[in-house]
Parts: sequence; structure tokens; C-alpha cells
Amino acid sequence: MEIRLLNSDDASEWLRLRLEALQTDPEAFSASFEEYESLSLEEVKRRLWSTPDAFVTGTFEQNSLFGVAGFYREQGIKSRHKGRVWGVYVTPSKRGQGLGRRIMRALLEHATAIPGIQQVLLSVTSTQLAALALYRSLGFEAFGTEPGALNLAGRFIDENHMILWLNRIVGQERPILKGKSALDV
Repeated sequence: MEIRLLNSDDASEWLRLRLEALQTDPEAFSASFEEYESLSLEEVKRRLWSTPDAFVTGTFEQNSLFGVAGFYREQGIKSRHKGRVWGVYVTPSKRGQGLGRRIMRALLEHATAIPGIQQVLLSVTSTQLAALALYRSLGFEAFGTEPGALNLAGRFIDENHMILWLNRIVGQERPILKGKSALDV
């Protein structure tokens, strides 16, 4: 088993797994199968091209991709301290083996090496209990819930928003919580 950053050569495997994810667990993603089934391989290659601020981490076994997690850095001047996790998925036959944890740890290790990243955010639907437990165990904290964030054929699903303060990992106090906040005044 190999965990590494994906590149454009992995486009067909990534698309195969992404379509599987969207069919197998439609409640877990804001994207739909229909949105991805028509993507060209060239478009997927363009999206997978790793940069210092955006990448996809994947788990391979004998050249088959069976787990992924994406990351991108916010681009605005005032929000470049934040990164976001997206598209986390492990194929059902490989679940329960700690692979999601390994993929997320690899992603976070790479993200912490990006200068200036202080927060990693993600959203996870309320139906994904194993994912919620994984993220909590990695130090993510919930900071809000969006009721009815997804509409899946008339069934509304809430989405939980979570944050990991990277400076807490290295033992520093959260700078935004030093002293009183505007809410305390």
C-alpha cells in the first residue's frame, strides 16, 4: 500500500473512485454523480495537478486507488491562513482498516508544511458518523451546523462544519482566542 499525492497521471483512477464515491455514498458529498460523469479526462487532469497550495492525497494498492482526500488553500489575502479538506472517501471494501486516518494524517502533514496555514476546515454531513468520529479523533472541533445543506431527492441533510487549529498541534495557544473576543464585550 502506498499513500502519496496524486498527479495528472492518476486522473482516470481518481475519476473512477470519485464516481464510485458519488454513487455509493451520495449523502456524503455536495457534488453529484451527474456532475462528474460527463467530465473529460483532460478536465480531471487539470483539476488534479498538484500545486503547493492544492493537492489530493491517495492510497494505492497495485496501481488501484481506493482512498482519497483533497486539500486547497483559500486564496484571498485575508483568508490565506485557511485550508479546506474536500472529497474524503475510502472504498467500502477497505473501510475499517484505519486507511481514512492514514490518508488524513498524510494530508495534514503536507498541509502543515505550507507556510502560513493555521486552520484546516472541513464539512461533513450529519449522516456520516464514522467520518465525524475520525475527524474528532484527529482534533477537529465542530463550530456550526448548516441545517438542510444538501437536498437529496427531497430529503434534507445537515452539514457539520469543523476546524482544526494547526498551531494547537505545535502547542501554541490559538491567537484568535487570546484575551476577550468581541462576543465577550
